[in-house]
Amino acid sequence: MNGAKSLVKTLLASGVDTCFANPGTSEMHFVAALDQVPGMKCVLGLQENIVTGMADGYFRIARKPACTLLHCGPGLANGMANLHNARRARSGIVNIVGDQAIYHRPFDAPLTADTTSMAHTVSQWVRSSNAPAELGRDAAEAVAAAMQYPGQVATLILPADVSWGEGGVVGNPIAVSPPPSIDGNAIESTARTLRSHGADTLILLAGPAVLAEGQKLAWRVAQATGATVMADYVTSHLARGRGRLQLERVPYGMEAAIKTLERFKHIILVNAKPPVGFFGYPGMPSTQYSPDAQLQVLSRPDQDPVEALAALAQVLNAPQVDMPDPGPRPQAASGAPSPEGLAQTVAALMPENSIISDESVSFGRGFYRFSHAAPANDWLHLAGGAIGDGLPVATGAAIGAKRERRVIGLQADGSAMYSLQSLWTQAREQLPVTTIILNNSKYNILIGEYKNVGATPGETAMSMLDLGNPSLNWVGLANAMGVEAARATTMEECADLMTSSFGKTAPFVIELMI
Repeated sequence: MNGAKSLVKTLLASGVDTCFANPGTSEMHFVAALDQVPGMKCVLGLQENIVTGMADGYFRIARKPACTLLHCGPGLANGMANLHNARRARSGIVNIVGDQAIYHRPFDAPLTADTTSMAHTVSQWVRSSNAPAELGRDAAEAVAAAMQYPGQVATLILPADVSWGEGGVVGNPIAVSPPPSIDGNAIESTARTLRSHGADTLILLAGPAVLAEGQKLAWRVAQATGATVMADYVTSHLARGRGRLQLERVPYGMEAAIKTLERFKHIILVNAKPPVGFFGYPGMPSTQYSPDAQLQVLSRPDQDPVEALAALAQVLNAPQVDMPDPGPRPQAASGAPSPEGLAQTVAALMPENSIISDESVSFGRGFYRFSHAAPANDWLHLAGGAIGDGLPVATGAAIGAKRERRVIGLQADGSAMYSLQSLWTQAREQLPVTTIILNNSKYNILIGEYKNVGATPGETAMSMLDLGNPSLNWVGLANAMGVEAARATTMEECADLMTSSFGKTAPFVIELMI
């Protein structure tokens, strides 16, 4: 048995049964092994950043890692933006990167690169296998690293001769250690703060704390103490809709975030980091909370927030309470497209248990308050700030849901161009994804950022922020990828197209002119 076969068999034995791939010459023996060893679902992406983004979206819904297959260091480089996003999202991914045969590396062939150093920038675990007999063990350790709570990017570098060489041994699956236990002193200290200063305290949730079980516990604590509950802005996966908390995120904009947080004298961090701005701005602080606020850590990002919140609720004797009623489900909007109109229409029409992949950027920052009364859904966000993950995350999420749930992509046009090849994979896999392209023909977020640094864009600046001349035709682009599409200029047209697409099992693109 060669190394490649031992790798595939080890992955399957360890529970990894989906591979998102964009292979090259160095990976051909691994590709052959995928053909010869049954059980691995293989999904082709036409560019490596599609592959890594799909693996991220898959993990967020399936809650188990997939593997990727990338071609050498440059292929890893192509996929690094969405690996960065996945690392920030704390998604578990087994990232397999083919490489030059070990004996060939000293000859400095064109694709030779410092793959190991590159991998360390986006991975919590990195290893380059040195022999076929070691590859199975290395793969088992990579899977265990990817599954370490709440999820990690584990990169396994696969030299071509390790892949084709004989002597492969299937690795035994490795039991994953539980997350570090919660500090009892942190529970008691947090309880004291909430008893004494509940009305002035913010409970800031992030990571798994913003899923359904964590929300219920946080709401019990808040109701018992008078505290406020919010989600961190950097939230990759949030449980939303009826039966869930009407949870708002800390605003993106510095001024809005500072105004929102300035009243809190105490901030309890539940898997969250202290709120800071995405960027530094002239004359603005880096932190978004009051300089006088006291921050307390209830649980770190590598700990189980449900365990922490349950213990806190018990110490506080917080009674069971119903989740707040979000009110009636909104009606679909009419007239010219607007952020609130689109949010209302999505909430009015989405099927139960939908998945939202939200890379709406500037247009969608107010969506939450108009969509709390939607059916229960999972809302996925860009976690690392590197645009271009919305389409591949939607694609991977649909596969992670086994095509059994409707995925709705709320997608800014500029960032969609980073990864539009995702549509081709959606068509090939016949995935139930409805993508709403928000076509404003500009990088609107950058126009706002330009103003934030105290400047007004002139002709040269606008030429780098405008997507016209020529204008993008998203109906044509989608059709070229094998996806049916149509254009909407009013909310009525958008609603009709959404309703029609939800009855299809294939992908559909709505180009909404905003």
